[in-house]
Amino acid sequence: MLKADGFDKAIVGVGRRCGQPDLLVYDVHECINILIERDGMTEEQAMEYFDFNVVGSWVGESTPIFLYTGEEY
Repeated sequence: MLKADGFDKAIVGVGRRCGQPDLLVYDVHECINILIERDGMTEEQAMEYFDFNVVGSWVGESTPIFLYTGEEY
């Protein structure tokens, strides 16, 4: 499984799909908090950075899943 660098504390579990590789699942709200605390970003900066540089990065079939629970909107 591929990991998103620097977001280990945001891992909530493993996702499974029939006949596909297991994928790590990350809590988006926690990822945003990590960027705010670690990198000193504002919430808006963190969300923009996360959407473009993390969620927007396709690295193949093992690309992690990012779970939006509604708190991010």
